[in-house]
Amino acid sequence: MDAKILIESFAEFARSKNVDRPTMIRILEDVFRAMIRKKFETDENFDVTINADKGDLEIFRIREIVDDNSEDIWDFDKISFTEARKIEPDFEIGEEVYEKIELEEFGRRAVQMARQTLIQRIKDLEKDILYNKYEEQVGEIVSAEVYQILGREILLIDGDGNELILPKGEQIPKDRFRKGDTVKAIVHRVDMNNGNPKIILSRTSPVFLERLFENEVPEVYDGLITIVKIVREPGERAKVAVESYDDRIDPVGACVGMKGSRIHAVVRELQNENIDVINYTENLDLYVTRALSPAKVSSITVDQDRKRISVFLKPDQVSLAIGKGGFNIKLASRLVGYEIDVFRELNEYDDEDVDLSEFVDEIDGWIIDELKKTGLDTAKSVLALTKEDLTRRTELEEETIDEIFRILRQEFEQ
Repeated sequence: MDAKILIESFAEFARSKNVDRPTMIRILEDVFRAMIRKKFETDENFDVTINADKGDLEIFRIREIVDDNSEDIWDFDKISFTEARKIEPDFEIGEEVYEKIELEEFGRRAVQMARQTLIQRIKDLEKDILYNKYEEQVGEIVSAEVYQILGREILLIDGDGNELILPKGEQIPKDRFRKGDTVKAIVHRVDMNNGNPKIILSRTSPVFLERLFENEVPEVYDGLITIVKIVREPGERAKVAVESYDDRIDPVGACVGMKGSRIHAVVRELQNENIDVINYTENLDLYVTRALSPAKVSSITVDQDRKRISVFLKPDQVSLAIGKGGFNIKLASRLVGYEIDVFRELNEYDDEDVDLSEFVDEIDGWIIDELKKTGLDTAKSVLALTKEDLTRRTELEEETIDEIFRILRQEFEQ
């Protein structure tokens, strides 16, 4: 393989990988200089000129002519007067000899190895470019097409044919994709696995929801409205705390849009995830009240040392505060940064009801605490629920729940 074919084939391959010309030339020179060092032990006195467009390569070995008896005659950049005269009869001592080295002089094996090295260098460069490209896009939304659905992940292809990965754990539980579907997600992270970049996407990250708001709400994109915090149970419910430094802008109204036009687009993308947008405030009591919406809070007690908040509500508001599957209270706790305990206000006229604390001799204390965490603090409030409701709200086993029902019913039968 001569130099022209080698360079042209490499240049064509490099261009197909979108490698710029200066980088292409630098790689070519690095590889040819590696060949020179292997053959001549050094490349310090060699000049390498490459024209990738024409496939031209010129390698010159530069040496100074010295007297045959000079002590420097064995230096890598020196040539004896006698040897120089063989190249050009009219050379004189002190002049420089530019001796052209043909690619064939390196041997066929060295040239083949150079070709393989060039291709590998481009592939490595391509990996670096891909890694850097997506490293800069971490936290940003990308769109890609599904091309393979596996048990634990979905493989997607971006516009340049690069493979992206959407793991099962980063998918919204209600997501159902088919081959050829276009998927929106954020770049969650970029790993390097055995020298190969691995781009991980996410649709469950709070950042994904934040970027969707930026796309749908110009005031958020422009910085007029700030998203203070987002907490999510992907596919079920999310709470978004927002604030505006401009009194003329209603941050909640701007995010929801006229008749919900802005937030509906976000909800659809998140598989009908319920989104509560609330006004952020540094007033903790008010913040908790807003976070527990749509429930109406009667009173709040804050324990700063234990980072716990006790919230008291009317009986008909307890289930609203807890929410379906307990998501409302869980998200409210994460949003405000405190553990929230919900308590039912005792009705002074309901003399027949009994506080759960009265059953400590028959029901373990940790079980009573577990029930109270979900707003169930009286016997009747527990008995008003079905076994399935109680199983869903708590982490109690079915046998334990059956025993609780038996003890509480026995109290009223007496």
